[in-house]
Amino acid sequence: MLIKYIEKAMQHAKYELFTDDNSYYGEIPECKGVYANNFNLEDCRKELQEVLEDWILIRINKNLSLPIIDGLEVKIKEVA
Repeated sequence: MLIKYIEKAMQHAKYELFTDDNSYYGEIPECKGVYANNFNLEDCRKELQEVLEDWILIRINKNLSLPIIDGLEVKIKEVA
């Protein structure tokens, strides 16, 4: 379920080339605060996915909800 969520979120990634330094900026608008910057598009994509994974783990650790992406909802269940 988590891998599917990451894949769907990455499909929403938006990339932009900054002409002033020829670096790439990537973000996932549905996941506030998830962004990356790198001089190579593929490296930017990899970094963005790493940031997304960390963001998900932090939100789960803090018991915060994750946005629904393409109808996929990850619910956090409390375990005794």
